[in-house]
Amino acid sequence: MANDGLNVSGGLMQSLKLRMHYQQSRQKILAENVANADSPGFRPVDLKPPSVDPARAGVALAQTNAGHMSLTSTNGGFDGTGAPRFETTPNGNAVNLEDEMLKVAQNQSDYQLAASLYSKGLGLMKIAIGKGR
Repeated sequence: MANDGLNVSGGLMQSLKLRMHYQQSRQKILAENVANADSPGFRPVDLKPPSVDPARAGVALAQTNAGHMSLTSTNGGFDGTGAPRFETTPNGNAVNLEDEMLKVAQNQSDYQLAASLYSKGLGLMKIAIGKGR
């Protein structure tokens, strides 16, 4: 059983590390979008979030109430597609600085959360092996 706990924490730590790498890469892409806000014909790009199988990572959501959202639900939850872009300048540039800056702020917040969870997980592992506080 102790080995199962190690696998779960290892999978969770790998997922958090993957998430932090994604956030770093996305930050670079978003910064390029902002930097090219005045470039003629530039179209902003974004990265799709990494898909991690929760069962493979050792983490699964439990739907303990019929009112809870599920991962397979198609009629509830949040729409991650975003609103279509309608603003294009006469020179063909489609970067909306307000949208990009909101994405940058959200990305920074997501990275800080993943880094904090990763740090806490490392601290818990240190405590578990007797090297912590």
